[in-house]
Amino acid sequence: MRAITQRSFGGPGVLELTEVERPRPLPSEVLVRVRAASVNPVDAGVRSGAFPLLGEPPFILGWDLSGVVEEVVPGVTRFQVGDEVFGMPFFPRAGNSYAEYVAVPSRQLARKPAALDHAHAAALPLAGLTAWQSLVDAADVRAGQLVLVHAGGGGVGHLAVQIAKARGARVIATAGADKHDFVRGLGADDVIDYRSADFTEAVNDADVVLDAVGGEYGPRSIRALRPGGLLVTIVDRANAELRAATVAAGRRFAGITVEPDHVGLEALAALADAGKLRPHVEHTLPLAEAAKAHHLVESGRTQGKIVLTV
Repeated sequence: MRAITQRSFGGPGVLELTEVERPRPLPSEVLVRVRAASVNPVDAGVRSGAFPLLGEPPFILGWDLSGVVEEVVPGVTRFQVGDEVFGMPFFPRAGNSYAEYVAVPSRQLARKPAALDHAHAAALPLAGLTAWQSLVDAADVRAGQLVLVHAGGGGVGHLAVQIAKARGARVIATAGADKHDFVRGLGADDVIDYRSADFTEAVNDADVVLDAVGGEYGPRSIRALRPGGLLVTIVDRANAELRAATVAAGRRFAGITVEPDHVGLEALAALADAGKLRPHVEHTLPLAEAAKAHHLVESGRTQGKIVLTV
């Protein structure tokens, strides 16, 4: 099969289209013919060596996928050959989705939302599960609450805005002025330009803050929370000082690392099929142009997601 591999750490140019052996599914797994795989910032960090999750190359990048079940190992009952599925296998171990075929545990997949094509379904798992596990599993966002989402136009942020609105929350997001119309179109009740305004002057009673930026945003976000409010970070999850400062201020803290979760995927699919959640795909490129996709991700200017078609 064809796959994108790399033999060394480095810039996007280390990504190569090569021929490798097709995987064989183990007990509990299915073989998926990949139709689309999305590109996430973590992919670029692993490729460069800045975030060496997978150890030394060679390896195949990618976790998000949408495709069709090609083979089912006897004993697996959740899927049949021909089923359309999507998921985020094995994270943080190698998911290998930049490839024509992937062997995946059946319980790390869900049926693809009927409302989404493969490209949009592939854009959903990692970012969508991150937002879902932050806002639903950790924060239990409910109707009437106020949620502040940082980077509301980004991969996680634009899905978090929609999920919070679907839960009945009032949503304020931070984003650059060039993304305000986009974020409002997702359902945000207000958008703050992080370049020209201090969000702590506009928000001081949030029930939940979701920080997808890191750096100074975590400490500053404490001031945006009401007493007892929850700071959820997907960046500084292991920051003991930030946790201590949050608790000392009478607020709560949760650090989130996304996990494979077919129950969460099914919830995301239900929202998509109900018309309440749609990933925004800014660029769709063929698998062979993975290096170009990484250049776009690393530009920091992407609105929504970038997807490779296979």
